[in-house]
Amino acid sequence: MRVRLALLAAMVLLIPAAPANAATTLTNAGFESGLSGWSGNGYTESGGRSGNRLTHWASAAYQWETRQTLTGLTNGSYTARAWVRSGGGQIAAYLALKNCGSAEQRATVPASDAWTQISVTLNVSGGNCTVSLFSNANAGNWASFDDITFGPTSNGGGSTIQIRGVDISTLKKSEDRGGVYRNSAGTQSDALTLMRSSGVNYARLKVWVNPADGYNNKARVLTMASRAKAQGMKLLIDFHYSDSWADPGKQNKPAAWASMSFSQLRQAVYDHTYDVLNALKAQGTTADMAQVGNEINDGMLWPDGRSNNWANLASLLTAGSQAVKAVSSSTQVMLHLAEGGNNTQHRWWFDQATSRGVPFDVIGVSHYVYWHGSVASLQSNLIDLAGRYGRPVAVVETAYGFTLNQDDGEPNIFNSSLQQAGGYPATAQGQTDALRAVFNAVKAVPNGRGLGVFYWEPTWTAVTGNGWDPTNPSSGNGWENQALFDYSDRALPALQVFTNP
Repeated sequence: MRVRLALLAAMVLLIPAAPANAATTLTNAGFESGLSGWSGNGYTESGGRSGNRLTHWASAAYQWETRQTLTGLTNGSYTARAWVRSGGGQIAAYLALKNCGSAEQRATVPASDAWTQISVTLNVSGGNCTVSLFSNANAGNWASFDDITFGPTSNGGGSTIQIRGVDISTLKKSEDRGGVYRNSAGTQSDALTLMRSSGVNYARLKVWVNPADGYNNKARVLTMASRAKAQGMKLLIDFHYSDSWADPGKQNKPAAWASMSFSQLRQAVYDHTYDVLNALKAQGTTADMAQVGNEINDGMLWPDGRSNNWANLASLLTAGSQAVKAVSSSTQVMLHLAEGGNNTQHRWWFDQATSRGVPFDVIGVSHYVYWHGSVASLQSNLIDLAGRYGRPVAVVETAYGFTLNQDDGEPNIFNSSLQQAGGYPATAQGQTDALRAVFNAVKAVPNGRGLGVFYWEPTWTAVTGNGWDPTNPSSGNGWENQALFDYSDRALPALQVFTNP
């Protein structure tokens, strides 16, 4: 593509387009009539998502904007969407709404060869608003845009995010070991209060059966649930069915369950799930959603519930789901897989689950762009899963680094090679852009089935004694450069994504 663009650029004379006429809807939104209706720089060519596309490219460093102003608008919330592709490397490339009577809002164009839909929403006052497609780029950087839409924000159009969540499973231990949190101005604050004021409306808490350090057990979960509900947040309980971390690489049974027969194991899943959720209900903090298992691509409670024995796995999942509904019929059951862009695997997995009648309400995925692939692959998979299985979808784990430096002796998981794989710089702005891109992928799911996003462990800063290993008090934290608080404990700009995702 880059070679073809270079040849095309040599032949095309860039001429600013004529200004758009006053209108409440976009003119020539798919660039099928060249740049008619648009102002600024750019050129059109074939190879769009449908028909032609707008492209920004130059052989020298450039700043280009292609814009169109809407007039005569009724005051209220509006959303612009664009399908985009980019080779990356720009200083900035984004879709923006500006001059609308409120602060300009932007959605960054992700580096991806696949067409990806991004969106941005704001409140219009004064009747006017400008849709801007912008590139501040180095020589040879390219970005393409197609099928732009602009209109009143619609609850049915996939643009309204219901869940703006955070996983705060390590917060209590951090606070008990001296961790503090500050707003961007440096004023110390309760972490939950600070995040709630930034728009966070959902808390996720993991549950271990009998953890060595006594955290993330039922008692500690009850404490944190009370705090979250007091802030007006909803609650997602994440059952690991283990004494420690459960993920695609390990699904170890709790020690107390190790010698159980399968029928006993199934009953233990039911009893443990019921016990925790019923205790939450009894204290007036009923869970709004519950995960039966954590990142269970290859099943849970190995070897009995591994995915090479789907009859067993389905039985365990059904037991957990039945326990959730026995406590509260309004609590939604989520099934959660990692690798949020892996459509082939996810189709296989949920085909197995649905064919065996496993009851569930929501599909959850983890998607870290540096491990699991592009935002475009995530978006495509979420759209397919929501349509194929008729359930809403959510990203229940994502994160990105704001620096490559360390704040303790434990090597950071997010390093220079993962920064390269992720495609966003390890800066505060890069972290912000990566998070907004994931929100945009969820917002693109049609029919209101894109529920929202949970950021994983935004408060897991480097605090002595709050390391990754519950059996080792001296273990370090390899996550602090992906927290939403910097090394002076101040809130990072990415937290503001929750205010207007």
